Amino acid sequence: MSLDVLCAGLIVADHVCAPIPFFPPAGALVTTERLELTIGGSAANAAVDCVKLGLSAALAGRVGDDVLGRFVVESMTAQGVQCDTVTLSPTAQTSATLVINVRGEDRRFLHAVGANAEFTGCEIPADAIARCRALCVGGFGLNPALSGENLAALFQAAHRAGAVTVLDVVVGDPQALPPMLKAALPETDLFLPNEDESRLILGETDPVIQARRFRDWGARTVVVTRGGRGAVLLGPEGGLVAEAYPVECIDGTGGGDAFLAGYVYGLLQGASREACLRYGSAMGASCVRTMGATTGVFRRDELETFVSKHSLKLTPVSA
Repeated sequence: MSLDVLCAGLIVADHVCAPIPFFPPAGALVTTERLELTIGGSAANAAVDCVKLGLSAALAGRVGDDVLGRFVVESMTAQGVQCDTVTLSPTAQTSATLVINVRGEDRRFLHAVGANAEFTGCEIPADAIARCRALCVGGFGLNPALSGENLAALFQAAHRAGAVTVLDVVVGDPQALPPMLKAALPETDLFLPNEDESRLILGETDPVIQARRFRDWGARTVVVTRGGRGAVLLGPEGGLVAEAYPVECIDGTGGGDAFLAGYVYGLLQGASREACLRYGSAMGASCVRTMGATTGVFRRDELETFVSKHSLKLTPVSA
């Protein structure tokens, strides 16, 4: 069977708190309205978001043989994501993140890498890659076992099958990422770092210059996402600066993954880059309105209605 999107990479169980008034000092306690256990990790988030948009999606990665691993796989399956290419570690725990939301501040994360550290990318069956229309790798850089060379080989196989290759990063050790990216980006059709990740990798604060640098490293199209400040796109057809749809941000977790899903949704429809930016921006905006990485993300009809009713300013910029 054909598959619209194969999402590979980070699979995480997120424990998320509703916004608290301040971050407590040592020994102090602050209450929150609720704590929720949700699906997390770039690959898992993007797969769920793609299914919400009516795309067929599968997940490839690694979880532990534990209660969190079972929660993730059961939750993903219940939401329509195919999990046949999720492998089980007999020794490592499922990756988990404690997400702390302080009102008016950016999120804080406590993360246990767990089974994600064992994922090399070589576990993905060749037939799964051959039947997908888009191969999206999420969270690249946090796990050195998924090397730049391994990723390049995966993307080469996807290109041979006629698929689009999409890459997202997570910055653990900024010094480790440049050589990994230089190996992988020449095989990457769409690279989607955020502005903060790009600054850590490049030491550069201007998002337009960031995008140019990543294109110099080989990426065909680069979209630097900027949260509430929009996004910058540079590609073979030139550049665009997009504003953001104005929404109240309750929890930014998963916003970049939702943007990726919206952009890929547009790509697979043959939409223009302007339309893809609108889809991605709208999906990102829908995500941050509620707690959890996928909880409030638009479904297909909601996305199409939102984009048709709300304009998004796009300004050309030199590539």
